[in-house]
Formats: sequence, structure tokens, C-alpha cells
Amino acid sequence: MKITPPSTFHPTRKPGSPAEGTVVEADSLVRIYFSLRVAHDTDLSTEERRRRSSCTDNKVCGMAQKVLVTGGAGYIGSHCVVELIEAGYYPVVVDNFSNAVRGEGNFPESLRRIEKFLGTSIEFQELDLLDKPGLEKLFQKHKFSAVMHFAGLKAVGESVEHPLRYYRVNLTATLNLLEVMQGHGVHSIVFSSSATVYGDPQRLPIDEEHPAGGCTNPYGKTKFFIEEIIQDQCHAEKDWSAVLLRYFNPIGAHASGEIGEDPQGIPNNLMPYVAQVAVGRRDQLNVFGNDYNTPDGTGVRDYIHVVDLAKGHIAALRKLKDCCGCKVYNLGTGTGYSVLQMVKAMEKASGREIRYRIAPRRGGDIASCYADPRLAEKELGWKANFGLERMCEDLWRWQSQNPTGFSNGPAS
Repeated sequence: MKITPPSTFHPTRKPGSPAEGTVVEADSLVRIYFSLRVAHDTDLSTEERRRRSSCTDNKVCGMAQKVLVTGGAGYIGSHCVVELIEAGYYPVVVDNFSNAVRGEGNFPESLRRIEKFLGTSIEFQELDLLDKPGLEKLFQKHKFSAVMHFAGLKAVGESVEHPLRYYRVNLTATLNLLEVMQGHGVHSIVFSSSATVYGDPQRLPIDEEHPAGGCTNPYGKTKFFIEEIIQDQCHAEKDWSAVLLRYFNPIGAHASGEIGEDPQGIPNNLMPYVAQVAVGRRDQLNVFGNDYNTPDGTGVRDYIHVVDLAKGHIAALRKLKDCCGCKVYNLGTGTGYSVLQMVKAMEKASGREIRYRIAPRRGGDIASCYADPRLAEKELGWKANFGLERMCEDLWRWQSQNPTGFSNGPAS
């Protein structure tokens, strides 16, 4: 296939290229040209295509901004990698595989699939943020314009059982990252925080002025402590800019069904567990408590489509260009759904009955939690677009096409 050079190249619409009628900036045009050129070199091995893509992109890195994505092979990180590529950025991904699946050639399976459906190549390095010398080498190799920080341990129950591990890993890793960023003049960061920093809500919906820090578990405390560290750094060094994104409950998957949430072991979150019951991988769902002060007695949460969440990160990245100091935003829909409403929605999407039983309440659970997301809409120009039906449809597409996740074998 002959590829026309960028000066006269008009791309056909595909994932990762601009829609008809949009203006294509030079950096995006060059990236599309090189990614297509590499993608159509069918005689090359996968590793050689990745190497050549890295080389060609490094030639235009002055135009396509490099963004370091820590934990970028995981659920939320991988969806953000898709959005970064489609927005014309050049992501460099690091991950230690603690929440990701290792594929062929020690390359994350999530990123391999993204390469395939976007027709591009992704630069990846296996790296644990506790390895500070490794981080130094990474920053010596690349000139990053910003960092998206997802890496960290994230299971609430596990954090209660192993608090020291959570404090050591999450806090030390972040301190290493911030110190290396400071040493290399990289002063822009988007941090993956959580609504858990609000603790038991004093009022609903929860806006960014709601008191934070009353966390009910060590996981939430690590998120809050990291927020405080970043805020202090931005206060001390005026050339730093940070956006702290407090997620509510991400669910769903990319519309392709190629990437989604693949919990390692028993799912800690509701909807992956519900999906596994629907696909026959689990027998039934335990609904913890039906005597809360909610419409049906089960807990109410704000669920947000992971693609909407990922687009919120792109909006945050653009906000950093304003030299914004340290800003905090909720990413949610502003609508709460109960556990039983979620079960019914998933039954509709899958066409299958989802068995459940009522179990005693769990310690630390709260009745209701949902966001006031208006500040993000006002200041970032971001708003969640996908409703509950679409969230469940995309989740079911992922789970039904991948009954055992990225291993993609038969259900067991």
C-alpha cells in the first residue's frame, strides 16, 4: 500500500483519526502518517514495528507531546491511553503488572489489543515506581510534557488487612515519581484520586468543597495523603500544575469489546462481579445489606462509564496548560443507582438472570454516595455522556467476548 506523505495526506476515518470535517493539526497529521506507514509494513515483526514507531514518533515528539502514563496497562489507564492517542498525544506507558495481564513478549495484553484496533504502536516499559534509579533512567531517555499517575494498589479490603504495604507502596512510589519529575523539570501531573477521600458523606450530592480526609480505610487514606503532598508541592513551587481527579465508580468498557476491567482473582467491585455471574463464571452475587435508607434498601453509588472518565483526563491535561496551580475535580454523573438497579440493568443488557442473595452489611460501607460534577463541566468543559444502559451494554460486550478476561478462554 502506498502512503501519501503528510503534506497531501487526507486520512480515511478510523479509530484514532479525526472525524470528517474536523481540522487536522500538523502534529496529529504526522503521527497518523507514521502510524499508518508502520502499521502497513506487514513483513515486519511486531517488535520491529514497535521499534520503528518509537523512532519515527521521537522525530516528531516536539509536536506530539509525550505523556508518561504510570499504571497505564490497567483498567482505567489503558482506556486513557486510547484517548491520549486519539487526541494526538504520544503516551509512554510504564506498569509492573500488579493489576495488568502479561501478554506475548512480556507486553501488556491490554496495550497489544489497543495497538491492533487503533493500528498504531505503543511505547511500553516494565517498571515499578519503587525502583527510583529505573525512573531516573526513564526520565533521562524521554522529555515528558506531563504525567498521568494511575499506578498503585487499589483494593479497599486488602488495604485494611495490609495497611503497611499500602502506605509503603502507594506513598513511596508517588514520592519517587514526584522527586524524579522535579529533578527533570517536569512539573505537570494529573493524579488518579478517588471519592473515597470524602469518607461518609455529610451531604449529597458531594461537591469539591465537601470535607475530605475522613477516610474509612487505608486505601482511601493513601489517596488523600497523596493529594496533600501534591497540593503542598504546588504551593511551594509555583511553576507546578496539578489536577486531582476524584473518581466515583468507573464501569463499562471500550465499545470494541477488546479492553475492559479484568480483576485478578475475586472482583472487589460490584459490576465486574455482576458481569461474571451473568457470564457463568460466578454462581451468585452477595448483596451486602438491604436495610439502608435508600429507595430499595441497597447501597446507592454514582457509576460513570470508563470512557467518559478517560475523556475527563484529556480535559484535565489541557487544563494544565493554563498554569492552574492545583485543582480538584469530581468525575461522576451526578446520578446514584442502587445495587438492585444495577443488577436489573445488567440483566437487561445481557438477557440473562443474575442470581443474588442478601447478605449482612459490610463494615465501612455507606448508604449513598454520588457526585456534584458541575465544577468539571464549568472549568474543564467536561461532562459524562453515557447513561446506565450504555455502561451495561459495553460491559456485557467485553465480558461476553472475553469470559475469563484477557486470557480469553472458555468460562470456568
